[in-house]
Amino acid sequence: MDTKLVSVRGAERTQEDAGCIGVQAETEAALQEAARILRSGGLVAFPTETVYGLGANGLEEAAAKKIYAAKGRPSDNPLIVHISAMEELEPLVTEIPDAGRRLAELFWPGPLTLVFPKSSQVPYGTTGGLETVAVRMPAEDLARRLIALAKVPVAAPSANRSGRPSPTTAWHVWQDMNGRIDMILDGGPVGIGVESTIVDVSGKIPVLLRPGAITLEMLEQAVGHVELDPAIFQAPGENVRPKAPGMKYRHYAPRAEMTLVEGELEKVTQAINQLAEKYTAEGRRVGIICTEETQHFYTKGIVRCMGSRSREETIAHNLFAVLREFDDLEVDCIYSESLPCEQLGYAIMNRLQKAAGYRKISVE
Repeated sequence: MDTKLVSVRGAERTQEDAGCIGVQAETEAALQEAARILRSGGLVAFPTETVYGLGANGLEEAAAKKIYAAKGRPSDNPLIVHISAMEELEPLVTEIPDAGRRLAELFWPGPLTLVFPKSSQVPYGTTGGLETVAVRMPAEDLARRLIALAKVPVAAPSANRSGRPSPTTAWHVWQDMNGRIDMILDGGPVGIGVESTIVDVSGKIPVLLRPGAITLEMLEQAVGHVELDPAIFQAPGENVRPKAPGMKYRHYAPRAEMTLVEGELEKVTQAINQLAEKYTAEGRRVGIICTEETQHFYTKGIVRCMGSRSREETIAHNLFAVLREFDDLEVDCIYSESLPCEQLGYAIMNRLQKAAGYRKISVE
């Protein structure tokens, strides 16, 4: 199967008028074609504000199976269903708890996924066999317009091979999915760069399952106490059924073995330099992930900067691209600085730890 790549870059978006999302005529034609593919059971990759998603009809079991096959994704790893308007939520769920309604009102459209008790309309193939369904309304105009045109909720995990770093450009999608899916909509680089925050609102107390751009502090300001799932920062047991994407299986990982180095920043840079010097002398290609504030300290290895510690959004935006670049450079091992686990740092460290397979070195 040849994958069709269609550029929708530079599409001028207009202000929403009476609930309609305006886009250029050329982009509209591409979206109409993509919507037809989705309705017919095909697969389309498209940009959201977080990462590129791999879309299929969320109400069709066979379409969900195509997603799992294209990604090489375990079938118990649930998919996120994307909607374009609030009225599309009710048919998918049996209940909208107060916390879920409040969070949706505040943060939709946006990078927040909410987990509700599912209705019978949603097949178990989409939910990974769970009685709950994860739902998001993306902020990206192109994504919402595509969903509206498709006239079905769109199940869309990240558009990468399972376990690989998530795609933040159409080129990343092409590297992983060419020949596996029907169409890629190239909307240019995404804005945020890490996947959505996921909150389970199906119980009495909301539970944060995956951190993202909607931070824990923002959630608790909205609905009070929010519990943290232990899988955010530690590997879950083999027999645990994941409640949301990214909780159980190896995710975001480059091909080379990656190790996090944590501790006081000066000692971290010294430790990474020593490791890089040692392995470079042995003829190994060493990748180093650092920040703008520390980049000048490194004298060995292949150094790549994620962004600035004072502007964590730059780190989130660049993280997956840096991991993929090290794949292209065919490094043998990677050492990465750690970051404080606060605000957006929760999401960044969650991705780094999973990319490293929870391997870490602590320096004092």
